[in-house]
Amino acid sequence: MTWDDENLMVVLKKGGVAIMPTDTIYGLVGQAQNISTVNRIYSLKKRNPQKPCIILIGDIGELAKFSITLSPEQKNKIQECWSFGDAQDFQPTSIILDCEDESLTYLHRGTKTLSFRLPSLAPLRELLLETGPLIAPSANPEGLPPAKNIVEAKKYFGDSVDFYLDGNEVDNKHSKLIQLHKDGSESILRE
Repeated sequence: MTWDDENLMVVLKKGGVAIMPTDTIYGLVGQAQNISTVNRIYSLKKRNPQKPCIILIGDIGELAKFSITLSPEQKNKIQECWSFGDAQDFQPTSIILDCEDESLTYLHRGTKTLSFRLPSLAPLRELLLETGPLIAPSANPEGLPPAKNIVEAKKYFGDSVDFYLDGNEVDNKHSKLIQLHKDGSESILRE
């Protein structure tokens, strides 16, 4: 699987919406810092407007783009969760952090929290550094099973998205989801 498709990068950089494999499942993706793109993804997915989406980032430094300031305890825990070592044993982990920034309400949807994942796959991180952080809810309308391939994704979304990146059959699980508190303690919300 390759994420260095020039067309994909152009679409995403221009604020378009794509369906592509992520490090877990197929995602309906677009620039997280583009309000109209985020709103378009919510509309396409028919997503509950009070439910934030996971944001994929290319490196930990990108958290600052979302007014996230980490405590030393949080930094240690994040490094533990996102140090990939033996990729075979690695479980993708999305981390929910507090975000009080009212200008980001379009992302946190009033929850004052945002969820981030640093993918273990270097080519995907490289794409994210090129395009900027991407929101990446699963590629399915709310309440239906996630698309496992491009054929299923096209049945869901047809011509309403700007680009499809075929990564063949993807039948992975969602990421582990934890809420990380300022003191470094965590609440596991999804294994």
